Amino acid sequence: MKVDERVLREVEAQPCPLLFVTISGAHLYGFPSPDSDYDVRGVHLLPAREVLGLEPGRETIEVSAVRGGLEIDLVTHDAKKFFGLLLKRNGYVLEQLYSPLVVKTSPAHEELKEIARGCVTRHHSHHYLGFAETQWRLFDSERPRRVKPLLYVFRVLLTGIRLMRTGRVEADLRRLNDEFRLDYLPGLIARKLEGPERSALGEDDVTFYRREYGRLRSALEEAHRASALPEAPEGRAALEDLLIRLRLNHPPGL
Repeated sequence: MKVDERVLREVEAQPCPLLFVTISGAHLYGFPSPDSDYDVRGVHLLPAREVLGLEPGRETIEVSAVRGGLEIDLVTHDAKKFFGLLLKRNGYVLEQLYSPLVVKTSPAHEELKEIARGCVTRHHSHHYLGFAETQWRLFDSERPRRVKPLLYVFRVLLTGIRLMRTGRVEADLRRLNDEFRLDYLPGLIARKLEGPERSALGEDDVTFYRREYGRLRSALEEAHRASALPEAPEGRAALEDLLIRLRLNHPPGL
């Protein structure tokens, strides 16, 4: 992808070496509005002094800024913290790791993607079920009800179903719908892109989408039960080996 120069400058200004930086949020999910901010996510490597010394280093570095009219929300985790999150049922870090919208990469990024395939378990379904429920409550409590949280509901449910079936992460709703072929999704995405004046939904629409939410939630639960994915992550030893090599070779070798 062609990365906005303002995003590149913000990434290059970060104080620690970076294993990777990718774009998440609406740009990754396939329905960014013209005024959408950039959710930038990645992994940094703390220097030895901040790992071994008395003062703890910054496990998480966050930057929220407006650069030349562009809103940028940048969050990076130290490699140890990120690797720990990979060993939990955390769909966010998987989506960040495998995002095709790459701002910065390294050989360690490619190695990490291979290792992380062994960290995907059938219990990642709980992440997607929980996120979908949160977004549905947000959608259902608002007046007027807006398209954006509804798109998030369907995006996470379809991502979760596909992950359970294949062990592969796909977060772009448009690509997901190439497989699931839900005829209402292109219209919803178009309404989101056209702006707030087109994003409100009527009660008849809500009744239909409530049924779809229930149906897809049940499909994700069934995909969890039928999944051939392991019960527990299998990449712990490989992650530890990579982390030690990165620490010992810091900063070269990324």
